[in-house]
Amino acid sequence: MNLPAIPASESLLDHRPFVLFWFTRVATILGYQMLTVAVGWQVYALTGSAFDLGLVGLAQFLPAVLLLLAAGHVADRYDRRLIAGTCQALQAVLALGLAAGSAQGWITEHAIFGMVFALGAVRAFETPTLQALLPALVPARMLPRAVAASSTAVQSAIIVGPALGGLLYIAGPAWSYSACATMFATASVLMRRIRYERVVPPREPATLKSVFAGLSFIRSRQAIMGAITLDMVAVLLGGVTALLPIYAKDILHTGPWGLGVLRSAPAIGALTVALYLSRHPLKRHAGRTMFAAVAVFGVMTIVFGLSRWFPLSLVALAFLGASDMISVVVRSSLIQLGTPDAMRGRVSAVNAMFIGTSNQLGEFESGVTAAWLGTVPAVVLGGVGTLLAVGLGMRLFPQLARVDRLESMRHV
Repeated sequence: MNLPAIPASESLLDHRPFVLFWFTRVATILGYQMLTVAVGWQVYALTGSAFDLGLVGLAQFLPAVLLLLAAGHVADRYDRRLIAGTCQALQAVLALGLAAGSAQGWITEHAIFGMVFALGAVRAFETPTLQALLPALVPARMLPRAVAASSTAVQSAIIVGPALGGLLYIAGPAWSYSACATMFATASVLMRRIRYERVVPPREPATLKSVFAGLSFIRSRQAIMGAITLDMVAVLLGGVTALLPIYAKDILHTGPWGLGVLRSAPAIGALTVALYLSRHPLKRHAGRTMFAAVAVFGVMTIVFGLSRWFPLSLVALAFLGASDMISVVVRSSLIQLGTPDAMRGRVSAVNAMFIGTSNQLGEFESGVTAAWLGTVPAVVLGGVGTLLAVGLGMRLFPQLARVDRLESMRHV
């Protein structure tokens, strides 16, 4: 397609495709966060079962694991803008289905599980597609800033979405789901207005080799492999989210309001760093910075685990989220800059599969370890394990430690 050249401006606001992409991210994450709150409240109201709440997470997890690699293959073979817009439109339809069922009184927990499973399948295609789309919207020199700015959209929606969803649910689940549908539909419309240049490669027949090409590519790039592995292990070992209710009630003695503040603290720290990096990108020593950030993540995990003072716990969680955001920006920039466009969908799918599952497995690991050893020892052990992973990672992935300027990783 014949499009105007990408502007030479260093301001992200002058790049219209990225601005549209940013607002798309805000809309779709807001919709998803509101829907998650509404589904959780409604399932528990219908069944009164904590086990059924667990099934909601499982219903989203399974299709992601099963479909992500295939989704990455699709993202590399078809128009990414069309794929993402279609996924967002389908999410709007699913949200409208939940709204109709709630308003008409025929909704059941089984219907919700089915729609949530479908939502997980749709998001399995949306996630790697959006990650692979971003590098085409700004010049390569601005990609680290664009990654950070995109993260501000995500973190802002994560902070605002649950509260907004809870307020809307007071008027009834149908109102909450309708608002979700509006957000998803808005995201779809904005996505279809994005214009960018990309030559779609020939649609070769899908084979196991082509579907798993993302894994093969990552294994051949030690710096990218190291970044993904380090981030995955840190989240797996250092995840404290699942144990926050115990800390709020039994250790910090704050009650439900304190739990809400504790949950918001990491996102606030992450948003602060993302805003800074969107204006002041890392100039040098990107690899060492990532190792240092993951080490801070481990230290802050230990501090939070040992803290009995609520303000100190909040500060530890904020720094934990901030250090995690530095790691996310470096990892995402390395992946996008170091991967050829024809492979970005499949590589992004592998990244999403490992990092996404590590969040959920990390919460499971924290719960199991806490049941065996106690809550505080479980959190402290996770932080110590993260620090050990940093030391081991520097020995196993020296190429990652030697990465200086992120732009030097640009694939030619």
